[in-house]
Amino acid sequence: MAYEDLRGWLARVDGFGELKRIQGAHWNLEMGGLCEIIYRSGKMPPPAILFDEIEGYPRGYRTLFGQLGSQRRTSLTLGIDGDYAPMAFVQALRAKFHDVKPIPPREVEGGPVLENVQTGADIDLLRFPAPLQHELDGGRYIGSGCVIVTRDPDEGWVNLGTYRVMVHDRDTLGIHINPGKQGRIHRDKYFARGEPCPIVVVIGAHPLLWLASTMEIPWGLSEYDYSGGLLGEAIPVMKGPVTGLPFPPDAEIVIEGETLPGDERLEGPFGEWAGYYANAGKDPVPEPVIRVKRVMHRNDPIITCAQVSRPPHDYSYSHSALRSANLWDALEKAGVPDIRGVWCPETGGGRCLKVVSIKQRYAGHARQAGALALQLHAGAYVARYAIVVDEDIDPSNTYDVMWALATRSDPERSIDIMRRSWSSSADPAFAPGQKGFNSRAIIDACRPFEWPPDLIPVAEVSPALKAKLLEKFASMLE
Repeated sequence: MAYEDLRGWLARVDGFGELKRIQGAHWNLEMGGLCEIIYRSGKMPPPAILFDEIEGYPRGYRTLFGQLGSQRRTSLTLGIDGDYAPMAFVQALRAKFHDVKPIPPREVEGGPVLENVQTGADIDLLRFPAPLQHELDGGRYIGSGCVIVTRDPDEGWVNLGTYRVMVHDRDTLGIHINPGKQGRIHRDKYFARGEPCPIVVVIGAHPLLWLASTMEIPWGLSEYDYSGGLLGEAIPVMKGPVTGLPFPPDAEIVIEGETLPGDERLEGPFGEWAGYYANAGKDPVPEPVIRVKRVMHRNDPIITCAQVSRPPHDYSYSHSALRSANLWDALEKAGVPDIRGVWCPETGGGRCLKVVSIKQRYAGHARQAGALALQLHAGAYVARYAIVVDEDIDPSNTYDVMWALATRSDPERSIDIMRRSWSSSADPAFAPGQKGFNSRAIIDACRPFEWPPDLIPVAEVSPALKAKLLEKFASMLE
């Protein structure tokens, strides 16, 4: 890997011109508001944004937004070379993820995160410039681009997940984890026993660890091991003296603590990835708190943030590309043949909408692809629509997809509904108090399988004529 930690990664990003620095912003709404303005300005690719000289905080205490907001930054994080069209990049991701051989982490004794350590009365989470991101947010979130570390109390394996973390006061955090997420299952197991759940909040982790923590990694496989496989070497970790949980020694901030059964405070609301306040509308809800026991941080720490709002936001691109690659692999492993492309558009937060392009091989092929795209683990969470298109349609091209939907589907024969599927408290299609399940639609936007392929030909230039014209008029088309 061409960088050692977040700071090395930032130096590389700065070197190829995708880092924007802003001085003098306030933690109260200004950082979040400026990020949204920049992301929605239409400039491509949107930059990573580093805030320094934050009002009311020492110079050097910084916040970083937009880590994975471009193909080049995602490629840097994963060690992929080259510039690709969308489907080619999905294929490059698939190649990177193909047959990853997990490498367990290696334990070390120290690291730069130990430059500053606070326990007991010295703990003060308000020393960090955690932002209030959106105008209706219920608090300041130190954890949005963070990594949460938990351990399964029965099986012993360690999970890394990204869940939101709100600052309540000097030594108390609120944490929201949706049902079905692996960290939530770990916590529920502890609570069912009446035991506290040890937990570590890692802020400013190695970018590859943060990326892995946002992915659908199989149950029982630690993201430390998976990241080591992607990196080709063991990830260094330290053992937390309070929790016994492993954490990266080169992280910017590490917070050790525990959550206890029944120990709750009102948390939220928070503008979420789909672009809405959907958990409980505008109202906070009771959520478990983290009782903080130990805080470690580097000199001049960087808080890594995710500015999630109406798409596009600061990780919507990377989530679309990564989830597309993972879903494509899952579909092939489930036995769906001749998939020509998969795209999970940013407009659906990489989750709600799936587009699958296939070369139809048998009756029912399109419906099979659509049903599995909505229910395999790689695509099931908060899925809503799967659009299946023919092989001549680029699933990443919204114009092509909508053309196929509008001209090749018929509502009566082309739509199937699935009910009582895995939803989320952040699902904006349901009112507060009506969460848990959703329905989903398979839209078959392919030509009917039984039709001859030339029954209704497309009016477009043939590949042979296109090649001839490109050769003859090459100088005029530059």
